[in-house]
Amino acid sequence: MTEVLAAPGPVGAPPDRDVLLEVRSLRTYFKVLDGIVPAVDDISFSLKRGQTLGIVGESGSGKSVTALTIMRLLDIPPASIGDGSEVWFDGREILSMPLDEMRKIRGNDAAMIFQEPLTSLNPVFTIGDQIAEQVELHLKIKKRAAMDRAIESLQLVGIPSPERRVKQYPHEMSGGMRQRVMIAMALSCEPKLLIADEPTTALDVTIQAQILELLKSIQQRTGSALLLITHDLGVVAEMVDNVIVMYTGQIVEQGTVHEVLLEPRDPYTMGLLESIPSVEKRGGRLSAIKGVVPSPFNLPPACRFEPRCPYAWDRCRTVPPDLNRVGSGGHLARCHLHTSEGAGRLPDALQRHRTALNLGRTLPTGGH
Repeated sequence: MTEVLAAPGPVGAPPDRDVLLEVRSLRTYFKVLDGIVPAVDDISFSLKRGQTLGIVGESGSGKSVTALTIMRLLDIPPASIGDGSEVWFDGREILSMPLDEMRKIRGNDAAMIFQEPLTSLNPVFTIGDQIAEQVELHLKIKKRAAMDRAIESLQLVGIPSPERRVKQYPHEMSGGMRQRVMIAMALSCEPKLLIADEPTTALDVTIQAQILELLKSIQQRTGSALLLITHDLGVVAEMVDNVIVMYTGQIVEQGTVHEVLLEPRDPYTMGLLESIPSVEKRGGRLSAIKGVVPSPFNLPPACRFEPRCPYAWDRCRTVPPDLNRVGSGGHLARCHLHTSEGAGRLPDALQRHRTALNLGRTLPTGGH
């Protein structure tokens, strides 16, 4: 299993050839009436060609803003990107390139599946016209050939009678069908990178399983890299190679799916896992992370999870924690428990977590 790259490369230097996407010290802010919101605060990660990376966290943690920043789909202003931020895609730094050049990449080499297909599809154009328009623009082919490509894309994602479906409008399809259309549109130009932002949130459980299986089979067939954004740890367990956990715009833990889900080292990740219902907890009280996510205008001065953390002590209220390496691989956790000052508290925290979790029974491991 290849680890997530923890540290960014040298400023201004392209990453290794096998790295398709590398995000370095990314900061994204929004200027609103009440002040400046740090939606993404100094995050770094990388994704190799053909791999799958999951980003997980509560609503408001910065997952979707990270994806939108990478694709340069944010309005600037009110959004702004901090100095020193870099996003390298296929050997090119894309935050600084002209927007016309970025448009050639977006939808062609890098594509995004949005969370709600009904609001992402244009209601006054047919499905076929919307897919064909993108193909015609990026691949520079005639309209008839682009429509044939649209039909092939719909067939690839398992939509029956694609020749008839290309003539339908979004409202004539079910939610599962519309999500398949979004995937077909994203795959129509055979992108190197596919970003899926909560692709199954609006779907029922049966359709969710079908869509996830479809994404896996397509990735195996095309060799594209997948950046999967979700709040569902079960989906993460089944789908990804590596995991990033975000909280209030920061990365709090990252590593392989085994490391993060079976051996979590950040109290926030521990709390997420402990709050998942299981058979062993039937009839008892469900675990929950106390408190609420802090307001972005009033973040705690040091550790942002400190007011909700059962293991916090004085240092957590005065010194911001760094991402500390835990173990011998690329497993990182943003917690003072992994410093010399917190070493004595770590065994008790891990034991309390294992007792609450019933390790190995809550989540599937997905064969990773």
